[in-house]
Amino acid sequence: MCDTETLKAMAVQVAYLMDRRAIEDIVHSHARGHDRFDVELMTNAYHPDGIDEHGAASVNAARDYAAWANAIHAGGSQLCLHNITTHNCQIEGDTAHAESYVLVGLLNPDGKTVRFINGRYVDRLEKRDGEWRIALRRCTVDLLIAGDASILEMPQFKAGGFIKGVRGTEDVSYQRPLSLDPEVAVW
Repeated sequence: MCDTETLKAMAVQVAYLMDRRAIEDIVHSHARGHDRFDVELMTNAYHPDGIDEHGAASVNAARDYAAWANAIHAGGSQLCLHNITTHNCQIEGDTAHAESYVLVGLLNPDGKTVRFINGRYVDRLEKRDGEWRIALRRCTVDLLIAGDASILEMPQFKAGGFIKGVRGTEDVSYQRPLSLDPEVAVW
């Protein structure tokens, strides 16, 4: 049997885990928003007065960030994939500080070369009215790698019929219910 003190301690631990999961969900939905050009997902990751800094020359209010990011990605790549890897988070009351490592793959407009950017999202998140969102995001760029993506054009690869991610709600990840629909984009 659990005594009252044990139950109270467990309630604190569960609340912490729920906050931690909500913070990670915000970070992940923001990354998904990038890749699908989903303005709502990106915008909703921030509080209305939130700020995003992608370098000193690119400081955007939350309401303007998604349009800026989509224009940057559309102008320089056919596809992008934001992969969140290591995630560290310190929660103090209704404020959290998080550092999320990100690996961004960008298929260049030529379709034959690719860039990988390794960096980190350094966030201050705040819980307001019961919801965690980003109040301030600062981005680092720690590595930039260029590579060959011409394999995507090889007949052997194309014969595989692999699904190709697309920008927008036409992407297979939005399909509900998920089915073997032959109308998805393929390489």
